[in-house]
Amino acid sequence: MTQGTSKTNVTTKEQKKVMNRWIVVIGAIMIQLALGAIYAWSAFTTPLQGTEGILSEFAFSKTETQAIFSAGLATFAIFTIVGGRLSKKYGPRNIAILGGIFLGLGYIIAGLVGANFPLKLVGIGIIAGAGIGLSYVVPIAVGVKWFPDKKGLVSGLAVAGFGLGAFIWILLAHPPSLLGFNGLIQLQNGMYTVANVDQTFIFYGIAFLILVLIGSLVMVNPPKGWLPKGFIPAQEKKDEKGKIINSATPKEMLSSRQFYLLWTMFFIGALAGLMVIGNIQNFAKSATDGFATHGFTVTAAADFAVIGAAICLPIFNGIGRIAWGQISDKIGRRKALMTMCIFQGIMMLAFLYTTVNPYAFYVAAALIGFNFGANFALFPAATADTFGSENVGLNYGYVFTSYGIGGIVGPILAGIVQDAGLGFMYAFIPAALMCFFAAFLAVLYKESSE
Repeated sequence: MTQGTSKTNVTTKEQKKVMNRWIVVIGAIMIQLALGAIYAWSAFTTPLQGTEGILSEFAFSKTETQAIFSAGLATFAIFTIVGGRLSKKYGPRNIAILGGIFLGLGYIIAGLVGANFPLKLVGIGIIAGAGIGLSYVVPIAVGVKWFPDKKGLVSGLAVAGFGLGAFIWILLAHPPSLLGFNGLIQLQNGMYTVANVDQTFIFYGIAFLILVLIGSLVMVNPPKGWLPKGFIPAQEKKDEKGKIINSATPKEMLSSRQFYLLWTMFFIGALAGLMVIGNIQNFAKSATDGFATHGFTVTAAADFAVIGAAICLPIFNGIGRIAWGQISDKIGRRKALMTMCIFQGIMMLAFLYTTVNPYAFYVAAALIGFNFGANFALFPAATADTFGSENVGLNYGYVFTSYGIGGIVGPILAGIVQDAGLGFMYAFIPAALMCFFAAFLAVLYKESSE
């Protein structure tokens, strides 16, 4: 597929110079594979905090490990706005590169500071989180401009690597024993050591930097006036002053009820999904809810936890981003949002009862990841639908702040519940009820601006 025809202000000679638009998708996936590092955080929770029968030289509490995760998510969300503004001014390629430098540097710093919790928080939670935010919005904003005919699909493809990246980084760090090979993080004399874990952080920082730099090379907008072959855009509607309708600035968007409906739905979807992503291994190993309470050994529970966290959840997270994008292109954003929220609420309730059987655990983890992935295809596409594609990079940054708040509330709530010795029901049930409320909000949402 090439990108064919254009408006009259793009000549035939200029068309020949335009790159194949699918190369942009490949670059986007490379960037997102690195950015997905934040979803691999569950691979580090046990090495940083220890667990029953296994010590860690770090000795962080569960709340501390979740604080690093939540700080990264919050900073990530905030810097999507910064990245949107800067990419509009300095170009998407330059900002993607800057984000890659911050991401790599943050992990390298975290690998050089030992068991210092505040500096680990700064390196991964602040510096690396900022790098993810700067780079994240670039493939989405560039992608919808190259694919005005497939906004839902390309939004899903552009961020699919984010979910699939977690699969790679978790397996590299700490694969299940049944796979028969050692990961980067290994026990030494029955203990997780600072030296071994920090080497992994440094290795990851270098790998993330390389991936983002390569992917950034193709992060360029199409020529002005270019359109894909055979695509006829909807007739632009203008008001009495000649201004294009459905091309909102951030200020105009923030005055719309549709923005707050989208923001709240995204907040709830992020809260529920990130609660599981940040705590799935802790849940599987829990003394109150985990596999050990149903007669499984500690080793078996650890293997089940890694399979759920490293394989089922991230792979289906990536698949969900693509699938839900296509679904929403066919049935509409509102119906897709409503269906996804109801489905996620049901799965949050069901997840509580899955540690009686590892296969039930795998299926539930996969479906929660599948639904969570929907957020990253549906909300950028809905933002473009409702507020226009012209400022989607910047506008989506404001919508995306909901993800950062959800990323603070969800994982830390689960961490507090665990440190208090309570069961996961006190975290999962409230999250499920909120998902059902989000489904109600989806009924109120309109797919065009008011």
